[in-house]
Amino acid sequence: MLKIFNTLTRKKEEFKPLTPNEVKMYVCGPTVYNYIHIGNARSIVAFDTVRRYLEFLGYKVDFVSNFTDVDDKLIKKANDEGTTVPEVADRFIKAFYEDTAAINVEKATVNPRASDNIQSIIDFVADLVKKGYAYESQGDVFYRTRKFKDYGELSGQDIDQLVEGASEHIGDDEFDKKQDPIDFVLWKKAKPNEIKWDSPWGEGRPGWHIECSVMSTKYLGDTFDIHGGGQDLEFPHHENEIAQSEAKTGKKFVNYWMHNGFVTVEDNEKMSKSLGNFVTVHDLVKTTDPQVLRFFLSSTHYRRPLEYSQSNLQKAADNLSKIKTAYNNLKFRLDDATNEDSRDVKSEVETVINDFKTAMDDDFNVQNGLTEIFNLVSLANNYSSQTAVDKNSVNVILKAMVDLTSILGIELDDQKDLSKEIQQMVDDRDNARANKDFVTSDKLRDQLKDMGVILEDTPQGTRWHIND
Repeated sequence: MLKIFNTLTRKKEEFKPLTPNEVKMYVCGPTVYNYIHIGNARSIVAFDTVRRYLEFLGYKVDFVSNFTDVDDKLIKKANDEGTTVPEVADRFIKAFYEDTAAINVEKATVNPRASDNIQSIIDFVADLVKKGYAYESQGDVFYRTRKFKDYGELSGQDIDQLVEGASEHIGDDEFDKKQDPIDFVLWKKAKPNEIKWDSPWGEGRPGWHIECSVMSTKYLGDTFDIHGGGQDLEFPHHENEIAQSEAKTGKKFVNYWMHNGFVTVEDNEKMSKSLGNFVTVHDLVKTTDPQVLRFFLSSTHYRRPLEYSQSNLQKAADNLSKIKTAYNNLKFRLDDATNEDSRDVKSEVETVINDFKTAMDDDFNVQNGLTEIFNLVSLANNYSSQTAVDKNSVNVILKAMVDLTSILGIELDDQKDLSKEIQQMVDDRDNARANKDFVTSDKLRDQLKDMGVILEDTPQGTRWHIND
């Protein structure tokens, strides 16, 4: 029985989707004015892992994640570069797809863009105005925050403290426009040289919060199962989404709210673009194996903070290497495996899979799930060292390893293109050694080493794996 920690109720709840065997899920996507950094990638990978496990359980997942392509940051970027907002957005959306593909993130069912949904946004805002939840002021449209009685419930905010804080941080111009300091903008009046659209309130563009309310309900319905994002989005972004959406529809917006922990760097500081301490995925995959990066990002429980460091990346590389080595060594044994069952490992594998599911059913606890994957690694290592093995048992273990690691976004069969070439070189080296041609044998060994291939001489022959 799957349980999810619901940020709204602050407790684990049994997961009951609105439609049996189907999950409707929305995750806030990036503002596309730069490459995604490790902090962004942590959220992307966390919810990709959640999605993969739901699919492993047999659910059909309708996964929507937006692109914010209308924003102050994009406008500034375009002005600095002497280009247009759509050109900036197109460039970084293309990079997003390339970078997330490198770390094996499944594509969303839909990646809607704010700029493609302007009329839907205008209609949504107009409906809030009609219902009395929003008002126009000098070309801007604001949401009447105090009118929504449950405001602050998701993030645990006290509305009176919010009023005091807002009064201290907004400028005189914005203060004069608002009926209440805590009201937030739904539609912004256009300034000179800004991207803009016509609306009932004059030329302007949408505010940030309204975009996600419009796109999530447009593609998933007025109420859907899961809404995810980083902890930093709890307030005000997700709080505002709830207020906007439920005011318009009169229905519960989301059943399960999920928020992932931050990526931190030295001194436990949050990684962010605003602090300038970020590392982009675009740059990192040039020097780090993308599978190692994926394993690093996916092997910590999604609600826990994740510390980024070279030493932690190396630990991830070492652990991933152990998994791949066990897999490849066992796969090597298919060459001499018999067709007769020598040992029934099916029950042992089923126990591991069930224990893995028990771990993941507890709010997607990947750390405990990894313990079970390493139990499979031990089983694979022990079995591959046996004098005689049978194909059925080998394949049962291999399939379980592939199935469980794929939930973490790891592909164990990633050496297919080079495998035939490497195996031929290994065979040629074995033949040279048998013929006491040590010059050729040593030359082939060195060539294989340069390719990152590790050789292991065993009673069953020479095994090899690529050093990760």
